[in-house]
Amino acid sequence: MKASELTLTDVLVTPQDGGLLTFAGERVLLMDAVALGLLRQQLIDALGFSGARAVFTRFGYTHGWRLAQATRSAIPWDDEREWRIAGGRLHKLKGLVTFEPVAESQRVQPPAFAESVWHDSYEAEQHLLHNGQASECVCWSLVGFASGYVSYANQKTIYCIESSCRGRGDPVCRMVGRPKEDWPQSMQEEFSFFEKSCLNEALASLSSKLKRTDKKLMTHLKQIERITEDASGLVHRSESMNSLVTQARRVAAVDATILLLGESGVGKERIAHFIHDHSPRQAGPFIAMNCAAIPENLLESELFGHARGSFTGATVDRPGLFEAAHQGTLMLDEIGEMPLSMQAKLLRVLQEREVRRVGENKMRPVDVRVIAATHRDLKAAVAEGKFREDLYYRLHVVELKVPPLRDRRDDILPLAHIALAEVCTRMKTPQKTLSADANRQLTRYSWPGNVRELMNAIERAAILSSGRQIHPADLPEELTAKSRSIAVSSAATLADAEREFILSVLKNEDGNRVRAARKLDIGAATLFRKIQQFRSEGFDVP
Repeated sequence: MKASELTLTDVLVTPQDGGLLTFAGERVLLMDAVALGLLRQQLIDALGFSGARAVFTRFGYTHGWRLAQATRSAIPWDDEREWRIAGGRLHKLKGLVTFEPVAESQRVQPPAFAESVWHDSYEAEQHLLHNGQASECVCWSLVGFASGYVSYANQKTIYCIESSCRGRGDPVCRMVGRPKEDWPQSMQEEFSFFEKSCLNEALASLSSKLKRTDKKLMTHLKQIERITEDASGLVHRSESMNSLVTQARRVAAVDATILLLGESGVGKERIAHFIHDHSPRQAGPFIAMNCAAIPENLLESELFGHARGSFTGATVDRPGLFEAAHQGTLMLDEIGEMPLSMQAKLLRVLQEREVRRVGENKMRPVDVRVIAATHRDLKAAVAEGKFREDLYYRLHVVELKVPPLRDRRDDILPLAHIALAEVCTRMKTPQKTLSADANRQLTRYSWPGNVRELMNAIERAAILSSGRQIHPADLPEELTAKSRSIAVSSAATLADAEREFILSVLKNEDGNRVRAARKLDIGAATLFRKIQQFRSEGFDVP
């Protein structure tokens, strides 16, 4: 048999009742390309670009070497040469890539042992989908496969390298293969990715990095474990946040569109992430986009993707965020700022569950959960004609309202303590604490900028404070300005007054609880409970 005449039915055996599949007499598995793409993304995050490249290149090399072994006797070749040149054909039959030979006039000089143009590379496709455009070639397992096959078939070390790649924005992927000794000395660094030692180095680097990260994490957890409420990472001591978290847990299990309402800075994206992490889609990607931050002329391309040449600057095919969030969650923040023209297109995608890239006619199915968020009153926007009524009701399947920080005052100090621990860890400085006066100042302020303003205030105080404790003077001036003070509810005012009165009596009595309880006209057990409460809230007790 000639290599060019080889078909899938010649090598792939598929039992009618399912079960074991064989390719050239060896068991094979059907793998989802997107799963490999997600694995690539996770390995890049864990091992870095070079580490992930080492894993995929070595996997491809072993794959190609083993297939060359298996097909030598399993297929009735016309002669030995047909088997040696069949690697490209087998590459295609396995669904990894298609290829075409390079025209004589366009071949590299000096002539290479092997050279071809690759189309439909699954690796370039998946890298663009999950990681975006790279600065270098990304078809790691494909060059590994080609190198492994021709090396075994020719009984000498031959390395195949990409000279261009769609994954880095080139028009096509192009492979050049030469015996190791024919490559220039400058290419030696590339060859390390084909060797076993490269994997060992990558794993050793990862092990060292994990140990350092684990040590930092344990330190960080010890610093904040006393103030976080549960494993979710959300602070919800207040009744309003407890109610919100309960609702979020409930709706996370149901694959419905969610509309998050709340002022800017209250943590809508954090709630969206919480819902994703507690949903059946948690293994998929979570992608957030601020609709107000993208110019109108680019918003469609950002959401739905575009085809190469569809507009000036579109040099490569690019999937949009809906495709990137396939089988995961897409958060559309500030949905109220989306132009009316885009609202109609978004409505169609939500209804039909498919997108069309700009410049294409092909419809692509997507499986995405959408969480929309806004600080605007969408009902009022609908009445004013600034927001489509049909889109509003399509998004308004489940509505969750995130309360402002001024309405969740029990969460202020826990959030502040967590923020302070994180800032000190990030700045690599000794941990600092908040003084009792600073705690009181934080709880009295109205926080118009909500959690985001609190985080910024704590970071500023941590930077400017000279000692190990933060005092009111270290906080932003607006926190102490009377014009910005909050008119709190009667219950909060009474609680503040009670705490200050009890603490002042304790101070006057030099911390003697028996005399203080007698002067306060309350039982010693009651005073003890109050003291425990004040301490849990972060206040210094005499």
